[in-house]
Amino acid sequence: MSLELDEIPLQQQFEEVIASEDKLAIQDFLNDQNISDVANLVYDNPDYETQIIAHLSIHRAASVFKILDLSEQKRIIHNLPPFKSAELLNELPVDDRVDFFEELPTGTVRELIKTLDPEERKSTLELLGYPENSVGRLMTPGYVYVYEYNTVKEVLESIRRYGTNTETIDVIYVINKKGELLDDIRIRDFILASPEVKVNELMDDRFIALNATDDQEIASEVFKMNNRVALPVVDTQNILLGIVTIDDILWVAQEEFTEDIQKIGGTEALDEPYLDISILKLVKKRASWLVILFLGEMLTATAMQYFEHEIEAATVLALFIPLIMSSGGNSGSQASTLIIQAMALGEVTLSDWWRVMKRELMSGALLGIILGLIGLLRIVLWQQLHIYDYGTHWQLVGTTICFSLMGIVLWGSLMGSMLPLILKRMKLDPAASSAPFVATLVDVTGIIIYFSVAYFFLKGTLL
Repeated sequence: MSLELDEIPLQQQFEEVIASEDKLAIQDFLNDQNISDVANLVYDNPDYETQIIAHLSIHRAASVFKILDLSEQKRIIHNLPPFKSAELLNELPVDDRVDFFEELPTGTVRELIKTLDPEERKSTLELLGYPENSVGRLMTPGYVYVYEYNTVKEVLESIRRYGTNTETIDVIYVINKKGELLDDIRIRDFILASPEVKVNELMDDRFIALNATDDQEIASEVFKMNNRVALPVVDTQNILLGIVTIDDILWVAQEEFTEDIQKIGGTEALDEPYLDISILKLVKKRASWLVILFLGEMLTATAMQYFEHEIEAATVLALFIPLIMSSGGNSGSQASTLIIQAMALGEVTLSDWWRVMKRELMSGALLGIILGLIGLLRIVLWQQLHIYDYGTHWQLVGTTICFSLMGIVLWGSLMGSMLPLILKRMKLDPAASSAPFVATLVDVTGIIIYFSVAYFFLKGTLL
């Protein structure tokens, strides 16, 4: 029994229709698929990616193109015939077009802008004129606006006339003759109202707007706190310039998350997919942080040189240096990661620094006690089971390790939690206080704490 068409895997269907070389059949097949499925076909068939886009209707081609990775977008635009790439770029929503242009070299952008229609070129240049990573770069000028004296009947007519060319009509914006934003009203309110009711009767004068120069991260927070699918964008005079939709904010959130994760790992943001970035650029992104961390670790060596005589006098102390350093670094990295994530989610702000410090004092102390007791237990067991002989003063060595771990874990927790807040206060990126950076910093101070505690407990015996 032959399989029904729906039961045949999409990839197999695609291979069969491509093999037929029937352009009309290929076009019909691709236009019948979901946008996300077509995007997957592009990823799974890199040799046919240009052909896939070229056979789609231009509207669906633009819908697929804007959800592809940057590397795919670049290859497609490069390989498409000039007339087809121009058609595709003109069909893209202006915010998605600007988002793509932002990632291209200036010379390439200059050439591609020449292929745009006059109106599309004007709107694109306007958005590119806003600062990088600002809300202005995300907004689209496609929205429906009405005046406060319009009736519901007139509003619905405007929606029918202009709604086709907008990204969303969930919310209708009310402006005055100067273009100033007065209110935003959900479309459901118009649908449920009588045709003769005027707009000003539905207004409550409560609306939330973004400024075109706001940082994109601010927009992300506003969307999250207010559960909106679109927000208006105004200038400093409250003139309505455009709207930002939730799909653009989701892309921003993903990019910010990726960038933060890379920084937490101790590298600069890659800005390109890992497999697409050149080896030299990858090395450059990673080398700077590695050099900084290496120089930081050199301070650890300097600190150990300062305690050289103590190490010679009590060589048993050297056995526990890796344990001490790693414990402090791990606790600091934990705290740093937790605070950076809490700040990104809006759970922690600069004003919460004292609450954070109190919590880390308590949690760091408890964690230090746990690790300290485990370290002490390890020495006791090894000594009693004759696995290793720590000498006649093994009790003092165990006490030294116990209290050193308590102090270093507490210190690491405090440093890891406070550094992101300090960097934020200095207008720097909290993610820059990455786990490797915190670990290196705690290593240096950990050595000082360790040998200071050792000197206190072992003075007159081993030291």
